[in-house]
Amino acid sequence: MKNLFKIAINEPGSTQFGFWLALANAYSAEVCATAGFDWLLIDAEHAPNDLRTILAQLQAIAPYPAHAIVRPPVGDPNLIKQLLDIGVQTLLVPMVETAEQAAAIVAATRYPTAGIRGVGGALARASRWNAIPDYLHKANSEMCVLVQVESVTALKNLDAIAAVDGVDGVFVGPSDLAATMGHLGNPTHPEVLSAIEDAIRRIKLAGKPPGILTFDEPLIQRYTELGCRFIAVGADVILLTKVVRGLAQKYKAQAPT
Repeated sequence: MKNLFKIAINEPGSTQFGFWLALANAYSAEVCATAGFDWLLIDAEHAPNDLRTILAQLQAIAPYPAHAIVRPPVGDPNLIKQLLDIGVQTLLVPMVETAEQAAAIVAATRYPTAGIRGVGGALARASRWNAIPDYLHKANSEMCVLVQVESVTALKNLDAIAAVDGVDGVFVGPSDLAATMGHLGNPTHPEVLSAIEDAIRRIKLAGKPPGILTFDEPLIQRYTELGCRFIAVGADVILLTKVVRGLAQKYKAQAPT
């Protein structure tokens, strides 16, 4: 049950490259698991995932080296409890704007007395139904909490958020950040890029690994150079739409009229 992703993002000079899963399908998730990415993000914030589809994707990914991360729609303690019990070890929680929010999310991932996670290991896939020796006493240290900062308010509170004990990484969300800065739909606006670079530096100064999502190759290189430890470089839905639409357009253009 060792969380190898948590270890990897704390290794100086290393970058873990990941891929977004939004198709909400275990079969396509397994296909992506064979690609060789370091981590795969199962998105339940903007994709139609629920507890059962997440479970199916966790099971599909499990035989492969890629580490499964789940983004819930919100940092609700009850939902977090369910996700941890089905075997999620790493969470990326969106829309975190204060240190108090971050601390509450951390508490939801820890058993008492360190937190408030309910104890139900015998019923849970996480403990392999009590087949993992001493799971209850090992689980807390293997949880990885990534918080997503993606607003002007979050950046104002970034230093305090990053300083929260138990926050293992801070992920910058370019699209929502751009929207709150008045640049809706333009996450590469110079003001947004400047704010992102400043955030990365501040996260590093706090001693936490920074992360981000971008499909722009020069920006991937730039953020790698700045020290981002985990970067999402693609998404299943984006690649599928690009390829299938391009294929259709290619042959429709060639068809006789």
